[in-house]
Amino acid sequence: MLTMTGLTKSYRTESVETTALDTIDLDIADGEFVAIMGPSGCGKSTLLNVMGMLDSPTGGSYVFDGKEVAGLSEADLADTRKRNIGFIFQSFNLVDELTVRENVELALLYHNNNSTDRKARVDRVLDKVGIAHRAKHRPTQLSGGQQQRVAVARALVGEPRLILADEPTGNLDTAHGEEVMRMLRQLNQEGSTIVMVTHSPAHADFASRVVNMLDGRILQERRRAA
Repeated sequence: MLTMTGLTKSYRTESVETTALDTIDLDIADGEFVAIMGPSGCGKSTLLNVMGMLDSPTGGSYVFDGKEVAGLSEADLADTRKRNIGFIFQSFNLVDELTVRENVELALLYHNNNSTDRKARVDRVLDKVGIAHRAKHRPTQLSGGQQQRVAVARALVGEPRLILADEPTGNLDTAHGEEVMRMLRQLNQEGSTIVMVTHSPAHADFASRVVNMLDGRILQERRRAA
């Protein structure tokens, strides 16, 4: 699905240059569930942002679905991102004034779907993540685990090829965190490709491969025994 080769990302100010990613070599195959771990500031979220085309690399190569990403215009990046990638964030990022259904449907407004198709997609994905019975509720009426389920539904409704999750259990208690992780594992078993940033070794064990980072580099990788 994607290949990064010698990928770098630096941030410059007038007096200092900070290297966030240092010659990253990484392949993600269709159907994988990959966890990225490492201490705060090691480059995990920067890597996820570059992978999700929210940020551009400074150097190296990033090939997504056979196409070099580095040379794409902002419009092409946005179109590629919209068609292929779903995002799940630690802070849910739900709109409190909207219902669960409306929050999920919001992700489809930039797609060329008619209202009937949008409704069918939303119904299908709400049922898939087990939150259909809360469709008319607002986020403030839900538990943290339920809000994250809505966020997962929003990421899935566009039928992306790749799901990027940045600390998806970071704001949840242990029970709700486990609940979300079991749901992500189920989605992966059904065919979704998932890349997740996490600080939790227990949650990383849900993935089929763990990538450890330090100081902007990939330190080691390990595959979980089947």
